[in-house]
Amino acid sequence: MGVPGLMLIVIIALIVIVPSKLPENGRAFGSTLREFTNSIKDLISLDEKEEKTQSK
Repeated sequence: MGVPGLMLIVIIALIVIVPSKLPENGRAFGSTLREFTNSIKDLISLDEKEEKTQSK
């Protein structure tokens, strides 16, 4: 069982256990995912800037 299987189990559990809070949890997950993606992009751009300055 990999990450997709685990995600499927979590989604099914959320739908079965807490259907009234599903939209709130979805927004929180989306916000967290957006912040994570932005952090990764910042790290990548910072790393690229460091590589450019070291190669000069």
